[in-house]
Amino acid sequence: MTRPASFKYFKTSPEIIRLAVMLYIRFPLSLRNVEDLLHERGIDESHETVRYWWNRFGPVFATEIPRKRVQQLRAFSKWKWHVDEVFVKVNGKRHYLWRAVDHEGEVLEAVVTKRRNKAAALKFLKKLMKRHGKAEEVVTDRFASYKAALRDLGALEKQMTGRLLNNRVENSHLPFRRRERAMQRFRRKRSLQKFASVHSSLYNHFNQERSLASRDTFKLTRAAALSEWRQLCSG
Repeated sequence: MTRPASFKYFKTSPEIIRLAVMLYIRFPLSLRNVEDLLHERGIDESHETVRYWWNRFGPVFATEIPRKRVQQLRAFSKWKWHVDEVFVKVNGKRHYLWRAVDHEGEVLEAVVTKRRNKAAALKFLKKLMKRHGKAEEVVTDRFASYKAALRDLGALEKQMTGRLLNNRVENSHLPFRRRERAMQRFRRKRSLQKFASVHSSLYNHFNQERSLASRDTFKLTRAAALSEWRQLCSG
């Protein structure tokens, strides 16, 4: 279990640390880009300091996102899941990032594996179901390992496949792909898993579905999300 963040021995204010972590994870910026943005605001910190902050506080901030919102998400996330996987290069070797989103685009789970087979699909689906229960529908592509894994889990009748049905999760890969390019790939499987999990939590927190809401509603929800972020670990 991740311990609450402590800023006790840091000379830099918590507000600056939260800002730096948010800029790096939420937007497709490199560590040096974040350093330049902070410098523009009169904050002189090196990119290595920003790296340390995100490694130290990123996972903590991600787990401290209000639990009320997580409980509300669970209530709606059991209707339909969209599941897909993409390949990611880790130190020159191909790995696979398995991701599941609900019908509103909220990222439910992200798991990294070395192989793309039935065992990997089963591992991913078991972790997903352990955390979120069982969905009424599971939308996948025609990759045979999904069918085999769902059969072992007794949920084969819930699988749905078809052309364009999985656009929801395929589009949700795009923010992560932009971050991957900015970071110039990953060097370790562990760092990929860590970043994918933290990025998913922050993406969910700031994802306002602006195309489905009026401008006034979007501004209110965006301001509320930013206010909640600034209060993370403030106690």
